[in-house]
Amino acid sequence: MKDTILIVDDEPSIRDSLRGTLEDANYTVESAATGEEALSFLKGEGGQDIDVMLLDVWLPGIDGIEVLKATKANRPDLPVVMISGHGTIDTAVQSTKFGAYHFIEKPFSEDVLLLTLSHALREARLEKENVRLKHDVRRNQHEILGNSAAFKALMDQISRAGASEAWVLIHGENGTGKESVAQLVHQNSPRKDGPFVEVNCAAIPEELIESELFGHEKGSFTGATARKIGKFDQAHQGTLFLDEIADMSLKTQAKILRVLQEQRFERVGGNREIQVDVRVIAASNKKLEVEIEEGRFREDLYYRLNVLPLEVPPLRDRKGDVELLVPFFLKYFGQLHGRKPKKIAPEALAILAKYEWPGNVRELKNTVERMMIMVPEETIQIQDISPGVLQAVGQIAPVETASESREPNDTHVWSGTFREAKESFERSYLTAQLNANKWNVSKTAEQIQLERSNLHKKIKQLNLQQP
Repeated sequence: MKDTILIVDDEPSIRDSLRGTLEDANYTVESAATGEEALSFLKGEGGQDIDVMLLDVWLPGIDGIEVLKATKANRPDLPVVMISGHGTIDTAVQSTKFGAYHFIEKPFSEDVLLLTLSHALREARLEKENVRLKHDVRRNQHEILGNSAAFKALMDQISRAGASEAWVLIHGENGTGKESVAQLVHQNSPRKDGPFVEVNCAAIPEELIESELFGHEKGSFTGATARKIGKFDQAHQGTLFLDEIADMSLKTQAKILRVLQEQRFERVGGNREIQVDVRVIAASNKKLEVEIEEGRFREDLYYRLNVLPLEVPPLRDRKGDVELLVPFFLKYFGQLHGRKPKKIAPEALAILAKYEWPGNVRELKNTVERMMIMVPEETIQIQDISPGVLQAVGQIAPVETASESREPNDTHVWSGTFREAKESFERSYLTAQLNANKWNVSKTAEQIQLERSNLHKKIKQLNLQQP
């Protein structure tokens, strides 16, 4: 996909000359004769396609400096290169002060112009990527830390996959850090200076997924008041991460397959083919072979994506990593919440390491954050760990079910909050009932007088798993 330059100059000869130079250099060119026209264009449907603006200082009506200030107020990420035939040091300083990327005095050579534009585009891309990566690192860095054999094997596979251009298919349970793995593959690839664009296929309604992926033209459907750039467009010369790809419809899967094969597509409501250069990384927590057998996933798309398969191990298979992750979390959340990092007693850490963590790293992170905030002492002890975890590792007796006898004055003392005690009871009670009915959800729901859909929600909420 070509970069687009907006030329703003009141002299037709200058606009024509610049257009010829830039189109010869493989840029797409738009132009405006006045500041008012330029600002109107930037607010319109084509404005978001502009990658750099070449702006003359001296314009009729609104001058270039005022256009620069208005542009930076609305599009702070858009590089603006100022040009002038009557340049002075004061003008150059003023332009820089208000956010201009560079100042070029007329007449300028083609080499200087093209080099300036190339640098402006590269720095703009890097700035966007740095902002996004800083956010993602803060959010996800904890998911890619470990010293176990399984973790080291995964990191070796990531390094090998990153060095290639082949498609990657990541499989792993919820909470194992599939997005972080995809980011690491990108950061270890030749495309590391390009964008990393993520699409959560499970979170986008079916009727909007094509617009999200491919973009749409103005008026293509109700509510399409302006052109939208899709994720494939945004990922040009970078990496597109399709998370939970098994949740796409077969219709969308077919369109994805075509784009993977041809690297071109049309926006929704458009008739112009757009060529892109994108590496695709896909991920799923479902076994795609089973999805294929049951007719929910295209076999040809599976084989197209599954060039380099990566299996992210669950936390229960990463022996020793919990002991490494917990202190890291305590330090991380201490900084995040502006508190002194807490310590954890060795016996409490041993219990956390023994737990199976059905929610994987995400569950461990949430558990440590809760203890970091809620435990008043400087050191976390066994009694500060949630009853659900303690019960799972055999540190407290399971809750008696309604069918079991109990002495009239017999009580069970719980540590932790009311909410944790309630959750632990629900976990024990529902597990016992489900096991008694061999995990027949309908029969269990009928016996305990709970709606079947509500029981399903509780199973998911509490991470209950059939033995």
